[in-house]
Amino acid sequence: MKSPSVLFRGMRHVVLMTGAIIFLTPFIWMVLTSLKPADEIFTRELTLLPTRLALVENYTAALTRVPLLRYLWNGVFVCSAILVLQIVVALPAAYAFAKLDFHGKKWAWGLVLLALMVPHQATAIPMYVMLHHLGLLNTLAALIVPFTISAFGIFLMRQFFRTVPDDLIHAARLDGMSELELVWRVMLPTAIPALFAFSIFSVVWHWNDYFWPLLVIASPELATPPLGTMFFRNEEAGINYGPLMAGTVLITAPLVLLFIAAQQRFIEGVTLAGVKG
Repeated sequence: MKSPSVLFRGMRHVVLMTGAIIFLTPFIWMVLTSLKPADEIFTRELTLLPTRLALVENYTAALTRVPLLRYLWNGVFVCSAILVLQIVVALPAAYAFAKLDFHGKKWAWGLVLLALMVPHQATAIPMYVMLHHLGLLNTLAALIVPFTISAFGIFLMRQFFRTVPDDLIHAARLDGMSELELVWRVMLPTAIPALFAFSIFSVVWHWNDYFWPLLVIASPELATPPLGTMFFRNEEAGINYGPLMAGTVLITAPLVLLFIAAQQRFIEGVTLAGVKG
């Protein structure tokens, strides 16, 4: 196979670097703004680097003027609970779709694919009404319960399970394992790369979710990080955006660190899940 020319490789790197700069510019601006004092943020001149660092003042204000650590803890708890419940549901369902034959399998799989096409906002009103009748509004359960079943998680894990050799499953059955034991003791260890990929998708989605918490949460102490930013902004808007940007940096940092730590596993999981359709 002929290798790409030097000109093609150079153009490819230019395009990739240009795209990276475009996507990173808002984040770079956010971080630098969090280091500036108020008099440097609201100036007519466009300056990238601060002439006087206000790191301590801005980040101290971000942590003390609103319960930012509480918002971060709510986000960690909600995302962790959702992820655990999604895995508990998705793994057996994906195994059944990938390796078992049962009546109505094609119709059930069609419903999973259909669920992938329905935006969450389309089901928000009936979900809100149901939570109201259950008395779960303005609780952390309202942030967790609607997302315990992930059609995307079932789809991704099913695609990965189809790459697992059937001989491995037959051998486990000959050893006397039940189907549930086979899922958790055989399939789960093989699915670690796909689980890493799905975990990042799930955590990023629910950590950044602003729409649903805004509907079901009224108490500031139950706010997740994006909703907490709104409460922070209501207090600080028009006065000092330095602490607001500092709080946003602290909210964004866990996701960046998570992706950097699991980057290799994430790419491996997504790649392997797409090997066999």
